[in-house]
Amino acid sequence: MEKVVLAYSGGLDTSIIIPWLKENYGYEVIAFCADVGQGEELEPIREKALQSGASKVYIADMVEEFVTDFVFPVLKAGAIYEKKYLLGTSFARPLIAKKMVEIAEQEGAVAICHGATGKGNDQVRFELGVKTFNPDLKVIAPWREWAIRSREEAIDYANSHGIEIPVSKEKIYSRDRNIWHISHEGGDLENPANEPQNHLYKLTVPPEEAPDQPTYIEIGFEAGIPVSIDGRSYAPVELLTKLNQLGGENGVGIVSMVENRLVGMKSRGVYETPGGTILYAAHEELERLTLDRRTLQFKEQAALKYAELVYDGNWFSKLKKALDAFVDETQQTVTGSVRVKLYKGNCTAVGSCSPYSLYSEELATFSTDEIYSQKDAEGFINLFGLPLKVQALLNRKIDQKK
Repeated sequence: MEKVVLAYSGGLDTSIIIPWLKENYGYEVIAFCADVGQGEELEPIREKALQSGASKVYIADMVEEFVTDFVFPVLKAGAIYEKKYLLGTSFARPLIAKKMVEIAEQEGAVAICHGATGKGNDQVRFELGVKTFNPDLKVIAPWREWAIRSREEAIDYANSHGIEIPVSKEKIYSRDRNIWHISHEGGDLENPANEPQNHLYKLTVPPEEAPDQPTYIEIGFEAGIPVSIDGRSYAPVELLTKLNQLGGENGVGIVSMVENRLVGMKSRGVYETPGGTILYAAHEELERLTLDRRTLQFKEQAALKYAELVYDGNWFSKLKKALDAFVDETQQTVTGSVRVKLYKGNCTAVGSCSPYSLYSEELATFSTDEIYSQKDAEGFINLFGLPLKVQALLNRKIDQKK
């Protein structure tokens, strides 16, 4: 019997895919679940997969690799998709695809399978990862093949096959969770006019229910990577877990947005990224202190392309690798600490310091200083404005001839 490796989450889609693969392909199904920080969602995974018909289940602890090799590079790049989305699902998929190929080769499988829909971005991210590491593997995407056309029909299929699922027709949200974030789609969220209800949130308290007093924390960075909170050193996973707790308690990191999917349609999603939101605010503030104007401005432009590459599934592309080299060079001096204020959903950097600070109080002061001669500004302005002066003289000459 030929084998297929399924990217298994225990959710609605992947739960019904196991019996569907056996019925329609006759494959032996090997379920693979990547532990990227889903928390309690992982507890019943193995038993659920076996009960659904999988012959074997792999659960790989990939949280450390996920944070250090996927989360932190995107943080250092300052990449945000369409000004709001911190890319939590986007950069988890390439890691999962890479590990799926390893297991497929180890098991001698002929195919891999994923539960992404034909309307979404994840199908691209999974399959570009597979093509990168083993283009000979067959890819099966049931949502592009089967007769099921809605989540309601998927629920009916699960019920008819006696498969326990974590959703119902009343609670029909589609969610993806890892240590960086949780996303929510579907149900009443499909209408962008609907405000997300407070019962939706899993990682974050609603901002209006957060404490009435602000929380202050100080985050330390070394070469662009967060390493400490309030002077105490933390390992990467431990640090992000702590910031998720602090951010979640203060209602930080909730984003509701209508985004442009790669496949050409708009979708509405709600994201909770409490720790990530804090890190982005702190990292950006430290860069303002330590990067010169031209580098900072060019890096902001590069961040847009970086975010697009990650969102579109081009994690392993040549351009992404080249941008990583640029980002790493800019981060050599992004070392120091940033004080952040958390208050009822707001996250504000209120102070920063660095041994590589380019800020000079002596230069910036309105008081007397010995470094800067204000008289020099006159010559600078004359030279800087010379093109405008030449254009004005030309315009005057043209007007006189009329």
